[in-house]
Amino acid sequence: MKKEVIIFMPSIEGGGVEKNLFLVSNYLAKRIKSLRVITISKKYRKKFSKSVKLISLESNIWDNFSRRFKYFLSIVLLIKEILKNKKIVVMSFQANIYCILICKLFSIKVISRSNSAPIGWSQNFFKKKIFGVGLKLADKIIVNSIEFKRDLKKEFNVNATCIYNPLNKNEILTKSKKKSARIFKSKGKLRILNIGRFTDQKDQLTLLKSLNNLKNHIEFETCIVGRGKLKKKLQKYIVINKLNKYVKIIDYVDNPYPLIKQTNLFVLSSKFEGLPNVLLESLVLKKFVISSDCRTGPKEILLNGKGGFLFDVGDYKSLEKKIKYFFFNQSKCQKMMINSYKSLNRFDYNKNLKMYLDLFKS
Repeated sequence: MKKEVIIFMPSIEGGGVEKNLFLVSNYLAKRIKSLRVITISKKYRKKFSKSVKLISLESNIWDNFSRRFKYFLSIVLLIKEILKNKKIVVMSFQANIYCILICKLFSIKVISRSNSAPIGWSQNFFKKKIFGVGLKLADKIIVNSIEFKRDLKKEFNVNATCIYNPLNKNEILTKSKKKSARIFKSKGKLRILNIGRFTDQKDQLTLLKSLNNLKNHIEFETCIVGRGKLKKKLQKYIVINKLNKYVKIIDYVDNPYPLIKQTNLFVLSSKFEGLPNVLLESLVLKKFVISSDCRTGPKEILLNGKGGFLFDVGDYKSLEKKIKYFFFNQSKCQKMMINSYKSLNRFDYNKNLKMYLDLFKS
């Protein structure tokens, strides 16, 4: 396809958004004339195929700066690219409003991919107004769940296209077989896993509160995997409440699938999401899921509670009851999980990546 595309992603930090960035970029690079990615984070270069050209800065020191500073540097790089060639299409994966405004200033076609539900970024009055104006300027808006699409329409009167996160089952199954350190010591105890950045959004504190209530009722081991500014706060809670025997925190790993494979139960405690990849990945490996009923995604993935348990955001007592129920009724719960597993074709890798290509063709 004779189109030149620039993908705008100032800061690559190793989460679910980044997984989709690599998948979409590598797929499109094989099928269009030229694909470039503007980013300050060069350390993830190997995640991109050789067909993808990175537009970045020569020095790696900038990768240690704040996300906001990376936004500024990437905007400068974007303007330089636009001035070289105005016959391009830009797709933003991050800093969407900045990218949209710059593109519209130079009359450039821009597609904005939103990654997390409006409830996570539209509570501030002024922010909501800015997003309301900015999103309407984009030529296309992509979201990753139907619930997300409805929320954008309701909050901002914006029409979006839903493209689910591409799910590569074969890759997950293959990587899950690779050797990995054992994170659980006992076979007899319930093995609980949580993976996510240590931020207020992921709300691992709710999980810890439920486990603090459970420690005298059932036998379990829990592993929380991630990185972020709230790590010390979580560690402090574990020490104060004498959860050291039951919970451990380990650093983020590039291949989490062998860890998921070791667990009985995956718990997501987020306050908001877009479409959490980690739930899809857990289901591919046939693990039961308990998730907060946050906006958006979990309800859609878990078939409105028919394929896994949902609890209200922040309700650690409800989460406690659901973990306890799973402990005593694992066979029954596994049958629920199969419902979600059978519905994973919605997220098919090739089907959803082709939707990106079709969008550029149009």
